[in-house]
Amino acid sequence: MASQYHALSRNVPDADRLESLLTLSSVCKFFPGVRALNDVTFDVLAGEVHGLVGENGAGKSTLMAVASGALRADAGSVTIAGVTVEDDPRRARELGLAIVRQEPSLMPDLTVAENLFLGLPENLRPSLFGVGAWANGLLGRWSSALSFEANDRVAQLNPEQRFIVEIVKALASEPKVLVLDEPTEHLGAENVERLFTRIQEVTGRGACVVYISHRIREVQKIANRLTVLRDGEGQGTFVAQDLREDEIVTLIVGGEIDREFPEKMAQPSGTKVLAVVGLTGKGFSNVNLGVGRGEIVGLAGIDGNGQRDFLRALAGLQFATGKVTIDGASASIAGPKAAAANGIRYLPGDRHREGIFPDLSVRENFSVRSIGADIRYGAVSTQLEQKRAKAAIAKFAVKTPHTETPIRLLSGGNQQKLVLASVLASNPRVILIDEPTQGVDVGARAEIYTIIRDIAGAGCAVILLSSDAQEVAGLSDRVLVFSRGQIVETLAGEEVIESNITSAVLKSTSTRERSAHSTKRFWAWAAGDSAPLVMVAVAIIALGAVAALANPFYLTPRSLGSLMTLAATLALVAYAQQTVMLVGGIDLSVGPLMGLVQVVGSFYFLKDLPPDQYVLGFALILVVAVAVGLTNWALVEPLGLHPMVATLATFMALQAVSLLLRPVPGGMFASGIVGVINYRHWGIPVTIVVAFMIGLALELALYKGRLGVSFRGLGSSAEVARIAGVRPWWTRLLAYVGSSVMAGLAAITLMPQIGIGDPRAGLGYTLTSIAAAVIGGASLFGGRGSFLGALLGAIFITQINSVTAFLALDQAWQSYLLGGMIIAAVALYSKSRQIAVAA
Repeated sequence: MASQYHALSRNVPDADRLESLLTLSSVCKFFPGVRALNDVTFDVLAGEVHGLVGENGAGKSTLMAVASGALRADAGSVTIAGVTVEDDPRRARELGLAIVRQEPSLMPDLTVAENLFLGLPENLRPSLFGVGAWANGLLGRWSSALSFEANDRVAQLNPEQRFIVEIVKALASEPKVLVLDEPTEHLGAENVERLFTRIQEVTGRGACVVYISHRIREVQKIANRLTVLRDGEGQGTFVAQDLREDEIVTLIVGGEIDREFPEKMAQPSGTKVLAVVGLTGKGFSNVNLGVGRGEIVGLAGIDGNGQRDFLRALAGLQFATGKVTIDGASASIAGPKAAAANGIRYLPGDRHREGIFPDLSVRENFSVRSIGADIRYGAVSTQLEQKRAKAAIAKFAVKTPHTETPIRLLSGGNQQKLVLASVLASNPRVILIDEPTQGVDVGARAEIYTIIRDIAGAGCAVILLSSDAQEVAGLSDRVLVFSRGQIVETLAGEEVIESNITSAVLKSTSTRERSAHSTKRFWAWAAGDSAPLVMVAVAIIALGAVAALANPFYLTPRSLGSLMTLAATLALVAYAQQTVMLVGGIDLSVGPLMGLVQVVGSFYFLKDLPPDQYVLGFALILVVAVAVGLTNWALVEPLGLHPMVATLATFMALQAVSLLLRPVPGGMFASGIVGVINYRHWGIPVTIVVAFMIGLALELALYKGRLGVSFRGLGSSAEVARIAGVRPWWTRLLAYVGSSVMAGLAAITLMPQIGIGDPRAGLGYTLTSIAAAVIGGASLFGGRGSFLGALLGAIFITQINSVTAFLALDQAWQSYLLGGMIIAAVALYSKSRQIAVAA
């Protein structure tokens, strides 16, 4: 390489005698229109911390994705302890590689314990029956003062807590190679020190660490050697202590870079744009401030002291009381839309969760906050949208192959610049900026600093929050220091320097005002897995009590027996639906499949036929069910059709086959078959007992079995589950085949109710099976559900159909009550989960 510095291949003490635990040789990786990696070579030695530095988009994370088996290299090789790894995360984990990604690879609908469980190689996983205590033990090794527990759902954790879980997951496998990608970006000072201690423990036992970070001082502090990447190419490997910080920066960017902050305004305008009086909300109280035109006000303090809550409340994202005025006029911040309407715009700190739409294009991500500017004659003008997006890309120097490139393919710095451009396109009067350069390289940081100062120079009032005191000092005209939810000190003019900010933060003696949130406990419970079961059970009891008071016949054995018979069939088909919904799918074919089973049975379960024909009939039903499941899976997985489209196609095909075989209902089932299926003991139908036993077994498997956790993990986040070692194609295969087999079993219990082969017999079960699963707590997006909840949902729906008759209500009330219950259930579950996450 053309450089004044000498690249070293193994310049660490006793390097020649140390084993190479990770070796990357001539690795190349290409994406459409992008050369991500080109001939990258370096190795990591036993007992070494190896830094990997470079700008956003230099290829660091891509290189480690190749090393971990999450991506296949187009050329070159990766070896872990001498064994070659190719596109197989499971194999990489088994060989001893663990990776902490910049965006934690966690499944949000699973608990902390379940994520830790799936994150380990299979031979290290404990029993799921004691997984909570095991996980709490792992968390306790990190810190005994964590504010979350193993049974908490990951979706409810804040960014720092999620990152701690990701780190603990990686450490639990006792890896030979530990890869840390921007590990301190979301961590507070105490947890950074804990991380450095764990790194020393890892290298102390002879393993190695690959440490990726934009914080050059941090890398120099902890790394033995470092490798520099620029534009996907290696710039050499060096002894970390042999290079000065400015030399590393020059290697990263390929030249000198101005690392100074932009010059501040000599005197910000005295015209006040934003005034806040007595603002109080969750995490902060009685905040008063004013921001002048062109002024940048920085918020500082130890994370969790209310400054972020205050910023989000101003953006309308959290409830707060108090008075807010813009240019002297009262302004509502009752929600994000109200805040935006008053000219307040927010740049989120958690870019991946709140700032971008990963699968939408650069153009769409830019225009979404100012879409009104692209509307002509009531429709969005793509031409105008393209024109504005291209202008923003040029103005903010966003590196992207095209405006139609999905934003997830851009580097973190380019994503951040585009989000900032999108916010500014809405012409805000006040802009709230949370962590402006989090996960951004040194080159992009300088550009963003200039953009922020230009925003203020154009007359916008800016409130900026950063965990980097140097950044706050370098950008802000005035700094407000938060402690325990209150502003404890204000720094202005020459007082705004890093040492003063740090001193004010550390010397605060304020006390936090307490506030009670009476609904928090209820909403937290309502967001859990047990809430749907309890609420549906209560609804069943209440509805039954009303029916019994109105008509005593409702509680007679005959009435209850009939209700249980009908509920058993619906429960079994609801189990079928629940199975595919867990993995993020849906099966519209269950109803026609039940009809086809009726038709098949009508040819084999006839009176006077020999027993071998009965056996053949059941075998044929099983073959048909498996074949339908395989067809659905093939359409969804290999062919890539959306589950709704795929199973709708199967729906129509099955119905056509049934009508071809039986154009009209016919073929009466033998009384012997009907009698066995209809058998009751003490008035209780055997079918409801079978349905309950199956539901209980499936529920145990779902929460205490590896396959059940894999199902929920895949539905929660397919890519994260794949990286964790779950095989998506195999898991979906089991789900779709299992769904069809369960629907076939449900059809068998339907035979005595119909009596003959009716091709239309199961059509009504398609929608009611979805309703039963949803009422029982299933998520239409996958990852959450309960088989016992589906059973209760089936009983409730059957009860609604029965109760309307006992109460002498019009049949339309069945639809009213069922629709109302579905809406209430979905609204309650969704709202509770939103509140639990926000809390």
